[in-house]
Amino acid sequence: MQIRADELASAVAAPRRSGTVFPILGAISFSHLLNDMIQSLILAIYPLLKDGFALSFAQVGLITLTFQLTASLLQPVVGLYTDRRPMPYSLPVGMGFTLTGLLLLATVGTFPMLLVAAALIGSGSSVFHPESSRVARLASGGRHGLAQSVFQVGGNLGSSLGPLLAAWIVVPRGRGSVAWFALAALLAIVVLLQVGGWYRDHMAERAKRPRVAEHAHPTLPRRVVAQSLAVLFALVFSKYFYLASISSYFTFYLIHKFGLSVQDAQLHLFVFLAAVAAGTLIGGPVGDRIGRKYVIWGSILGVAPFTLMLPHAGLAMTGVLTVIIGVILASAFSAILVYAQELIPGRVGAISGLFFGLAFGMGGIGAAVLGQLADHHGIEFVYRLCAFLPLLGILTVFLPSLERPRRAA
Repeated sequence: MQIRADELASAVAAPRRSGTVFPILGAISFSHLLNDMIQSLILAIYPLLKDGFALSFAQVGLITLTFQLTASLLQPVVGLYTDRRPMPYSLPVGMGFTLTGLLLLATVGTFPMLLVAAALIGSGSSVFHPESSRVARLASGGRHGLAQSVFQVGGNLGSSLGPLLAAWIVVPRGRGSVAWFALAALLAIVVLLQVGGWYRDHMAERAKRPRVAEHAHPTLPRRVVAQSLAVLFALVFSKYFYLASISSYFTFYLIHKFGLSVQDAQLHLFVFLAAVAAGTLIGGPVGDRIGRKYVIWGSILGVAPFTLMLPHAGLAMTGVLTVIIGVILASAFSAILVYAQELIPGRVGAISGLFFGLAFGMGGIGAAVLGQLADHHGIEFVYRLCAFLPLLGILTVFLPSLERPRRAA
């Protein structure tokens, strides 16, 4: 996911180039990797924070709440504002919030300042996701699904790297070593300054051209749009509640059911996360080729047979099923996001912020709810219950078709 400086500079210097601008997509994906790596670092160092500050579980929960509120609820607000007033250099400014939060996290000595650090890092994420999703769409050259997949796979990789880097660097060296991750934020700022220059020039060039309709389909009635958004929200709920059951509790499930060691269970989790990254990268281009609605059908409802089999499978088959589930289920979000952007044209930032915020929120709520269920009914009950969540994919039948009619050759 590394970006050659000469390629990025060339893209910045030539905003008029038609087609997909891959250096910009690579740059924004690489920045997404760095951003989400930093975000996941907070969760990974909770044990250090709890011991170092003698925190109760309620106080740990308050850190999560502060981070989730700023990282989730602010995203639609930021997106709505930048839809009306595009801000090309808001991306490096947002990463500056993250940089400040990281340095505070490494050095503060009181619990209230920990909350301030978490709020700053969450605020940086709120600025980053809506605007970077807009940049991905602008650089897509019409291949919107591909662009969102490339952008999102960086975040998937970053989220998986955070806990590993925390285990290798922060845990052995202590909380102060978190400051070293400020270098990642600085690198992201440098990359995003280049992206901001391309974004500025691209918007200036677009302003000189006559406006044309971005979509071939007519504007849909408000009732249909509202119904479609409700369906998409339900699908995001099913996807991220199920993903929360794997990302938060899969190691416990494997240890409990199959007696695996912690290391072996973590290896299974890593394989699942790799499958999620692969599915994210696949879903967008497939949606560009065959249509978003078909990908949503296949990704949400199509994964149901495999999730229903998982609680009853042996160890070997569990490994196979989780790879299949990860690839299929992860392919949905790019299709859902692009579908929603096309459902409400001209509101790319607000829609991106809303759905990224919803995804973060559902993941956090899902982890908390499923943890309560696991405490009261056992970890296997969680997987038997969550297996039915993908059946909500049947709601896709209520989504209107937004595909452009294909012209005869």
